[in-house]
This record gives sequence, structure tokens and C-alpha cells, in this order.
Amino acid sequence: MKTLRWFVFSVFLSSIAGCGLSSDNGELTGVTGRKAWFHPQPYGTVYIPSGSIHVGSNEQDIPNTMISPNKQITITAFYMDDTEITNNEYRQFVDGVLDSIYREKLGEKFQYPLVDPISGEETGEHAIKYQEKIEPEDAKNGDVQDLYYQGGEIYYRTKQFDVRKIKYRYDYIDLRAAAQLKRQDSYKVSREKFKKTEEVEIYPDTLVFMRDFTYAYNEPISTMYYWHPKYDDYPVVGVNWKQARAFAHWRTFKLNAFYAENDENGVTAFRLPTEYEWEYAARGGRDQTMYPWGSAYVKNAKGCSLANFKPGRGDYSSDGGVYPIRVGSYFPNDYGLYDMSGNVAEWTVSAYAESSHLFSHDLNSDYQYDAKDEEPETLKRKVIKGGSWKDIAYYIQNGTRSYEYQDSANSYVGFRTVQSYVGRSNRDKK
Repeated sequence: MKTLRWFVFSVFLSSIAGCGLSSDNGELTGVTGRKAWFHPQPYGTVYIPSGSIHVGSNEQDIPNTMISPNKQITITAFYMDDTEITNNEYRQFVDGVLDSIYREKLGEKFQYPLVDPISGEETGEHAIKYQEKIEPEDAKNGDVQDLYYQGGEIYYRTKQFDVRKIKYRYDYIDLRAAAQLKRQDSYKVSREKFKKTEEVEIYPDTLVFMRDFTYAYNEPISTMYYWHPKYDDYPVVGVNWKQARAFAHWRTFKLNAFYAENDENGVTAFRLPTEYEWEYAARGGRDQTMYPWGSAYVKNAKGCSLANFKPGRGDYSSDGGVYPIRVGSYFPNDYGLYDMSGNVAEWTVSAYAESSHLFSHDLNSDYQYDAKDEEPETLKRKVIKGGSWKDIAYYIQNGTRSYEYQDSANSYVGFRTVQSYVGRSNRDKK
């Protein structure tokens, strides 16, 4: 019996060694069989290297000195979208969520049971089949008719999807809340306590051009801007802070699902940049410059405007654009980023506080606060950067800080996403 037990134990050790948890020579060599991995560059992004820089105001603006004081910080490497997210890119998000809603409503035809990888038994949960095409007859199914406008809301006798039904639901772990626990206490708390669920109506507000400007005729662009192919490569607007975050989560899930299907390692999440990451990227490696192109002027030697903004009182057009224009219409900065000044201002993940420059850390500086619906409006302020097509030159400076409320959508605010780089530098060979 003793011999049998020793044989079983030997087989167990051999199986562990076969999994790479030990080596034959008894030396500490680490887990074997792990191949080298380099962070792939997401499509449409540029690499922003680690570095230190002075952020804050670059001119003697006495009233705003305390809001945006000069400060030296260090930022670690990340990838950043080279342009603002466009209408057509955001439409891919909306169409993807709409497809999921269809499949969820149609039930068993587009679902398959999840199987426990160890026991091989069905878990009772189901996942949605995204590979199978939805046929026209499926869309006519009675199970999905409630997704369309009904009764008096039907317009011109056309069948249209009720955009209020396009909601993106996702889960995430509140890591900041979990990190506040002491280590000895963390083992006593269920992870479920830090699991959060968000459900966001994601269709953009297409009436923002009319809503933002009273006593002005902006109906033509309001009725065309989001859906017409002429505006596909224009920055999406009418998207609030929560919708922008939902887009970033969907983009992360979509990319990591692709890597998982191909047995590849996943990557860090897409997200909105911190205000300091945004400003660091906007400066393009040039310290203490007023604008992304490196000079203190908004026109070049030929008198051509270098961004889409409001050049003068009542003048929106002399810079080449009245409303938002096609992304990438002006020269990029030294990092290869377009429209970091003007066109549309951009959401950051950072909460707005007048004194945050003073108390935030000098390594990956950041201040975040996710305000609840019932909390005071002042806690819902989020930093926007870069200025827009309707702003004067002051607001398109690198160091200028402004804000909008997280539940507001405007005709002059869009966004771009970033992804933290895994590793020290993209120049590393190992």
C-alpha cells in the first residue's frame, strides 16, 4: 500500500513538472513554455513614450494661475488614438450593441450553453453567437417588434428602431475601492462587493447643434451630421462622458475577445485619458509650449490657421471650417496626433477640481470621482481639453483647463481613447 501511495505521488509530481511548474535539474528557472510577447499597436493609434514634462498654463494668466499652475510630472507610456473618434467608428459601436440586442431577444437561435472547462457539464448560463448572420426574416420576428417605434411615434410610415432601446450593459471591478482595503482585510471581503454594473443609453444626441445655440438656424447639420456618409470621418459629438466610457469598454471587450479566440494574451483596457496624459500627448514632446505645433501663434508664416477654432468675434470660417470638420485636416503634432487643438474639445476621465493640480501626485498624476445621479452637480464636472470649433484661441492652448458635466452632451465635445502600454518601452527587444 505504501508503494502504491508513493507511485501515485510520483505521478502527481511528474504531471506538475510537465505543466512547467518545475525543472528537471532542480534549479529555479521560472515557469517554462511562456513565449515572448510585445504589446501590439492598436489600429489607428500612435505610441506616446514615457517621459516627464511641465503641465499647466504657459502664459501669465493671473486669474487662472491657481486653477492650472505649472507643475512637473512623469507619465508612463501609452497608445492614443491619432484622431478623435469619428461618427463612423462610433456607429460601429452602436451597430454592435444593436446586433447583441437582436440576438438576445431572438433567444435560443443565437445562444449556446456555457460548459464548465473542468467538469464538462453545462453551467446553466448562455453566451450569444456573434458569428451567425441575422437573416431578414429573423428581424421580422415578433419577439423584436417592441424594439421599434410604435403607434403615434411612427413617422412617414417607416419602420425605425427606437434609439432609446439601444443600451449597453457591462460589468467592471471597482479597483480603486478594493485598493482602499488593508491587505489583511481584503481576504475577508467578497469580490462581489466591488463588482459594478452600468447600463448606458449610447445613441448620440443628434439635436445638440440646435440645443447649444439659441436664436440660430442649425437644423440642417443637426438632421444630417451623425448618419449621413458625408460626415463619416467627422468627430462624433452629442456623446456624454458615460457614453464615451461605455465605448471604451466595448472596444476593449471586442479586441480582447479576438485575442482570446486566437489563444493570444489580452491587453490593457481602452479608456479615456487622464487630463495629464492628454496634455502630455498634446505637447508632442515639446516642453512648455503654448500649442501642439510648438509655437505661440495660431497661424503659420503664410497666414494659414493651424486649427479649427473661432478666430474672431462672429468669425467661424476664416480658419477653413465653420462647424467640426473632417478629422486630420490640419498637420499633426510631433507625436503624430491630429486635432489636439480645436475641432472638438475632448473628454478626459479626470474629475474637475480647481486645486487638483496642487494635490495630485507627480507620477501619473490623476484625480477621479465617479459621481452618482443624486449627488450635487459640482461633483459631476469632468475636465475637457483642447478647445473646439466654437472656442477662441485661449481655450485651444495645451495648458487650458475647462469642464463639462458628465451627463451633458454637446456639439463641441468629442473624445479619443488611450491604452496603457505593457512594458517599459516599445523599443525593448525582450
